[in-house]
Amino acid sequence: MSDPETLLDCGVTARRTLQGGDLSKVVLLSLSDGRQVVAKCGPLVQAEGRMLQTLARARIPVPKVLASAPGLLIMTYLPAASAAANDPDTWARLGTTLRRMHDTTAGDNDPSYGWSEPYAFGPVAIPAASPAEVTDWPGFWAQARMLPALPHLPADMARQVETLCHRLPEDLPARPRPGLLHGDLWHGNLLFGPQGSVHLIDPACCYGDGEVDIAMLHLFGKPGQGFWSGYGALPEGWKRRMSIYQLWPALVHLQLFGSGYLPLVASRLNALGI
Repeated sequence: MSDPETLLDCGVTARRTLQGGDLSKVVLLSLSDGRQVVAKCGPLVQAEGRMLQTLARARIPVPKVLASAPGLLIMTYLPAASAAANDPDTWARLGTTLRRMHDTTAGDNDPSYGWSEPYAFGPVAIPAASPAEVTDWPGFWAQARMLPALPHLPADMARQVETLCHRLPEDLPARPRPGLLHGDLWHGNLLFGPQGSVHLIDPACCYGDGEVDIAMLHLFGKPGQGFWSGYGALPEGWKRRMSIYQLWPALVHLQLFGSGYLPLVASRLNALGI
């Protein structure tokens, strides 16, 4: 792995491990020039850096990438202020930010779903795209998200997920405009800061239906008061689609952290009547 002092051309005077980092090591570095920066280590952090830069170009508030090399990503340090998480105005601004992100596409001539390179949550691979012959959104969600989990499930649950995948064309829009998604938008990846700021961290970007991010935002909590005034209303049927979209992170958690997440997977399947 590269040396942060070499990348930054600056000495490191102190290091402190930061909370989080279930899948990557995250360290706060104090530099000899007085700055503090965040260093993240892992096999795919350069890909994460490219995602952060894509989000930044879409005017989404994210940590600024300062340098990267194989196995090492260095970003600006953003202080947290947890009180902002209870401010309706902050949530309204976040809603507006997410709407802008979801309205951002790769380009009018690029109708494809997915991302330009594969990614992963630790050992759980995230395919960049579905097979070339699959061009619709339900097919992408089945092939690139749901079906890869089948070998890791109990046989009866695998059959339920497979049944759901066959039904996805009935429940998901056929070809929604592929908007820019954060891809892992749970509350722990919202960094609330001073003066009502909120930054998005730890992306797993792809292009697809913006409701994917909204579903993730509801999986381990819910948006705060004011969010919907900024984001706007969702099309009819969004709550059923939310259960579909929440099933994928539930399957990922099951693979990463074990059988304690079986009830979460079962609850999403039950909500869908599968």
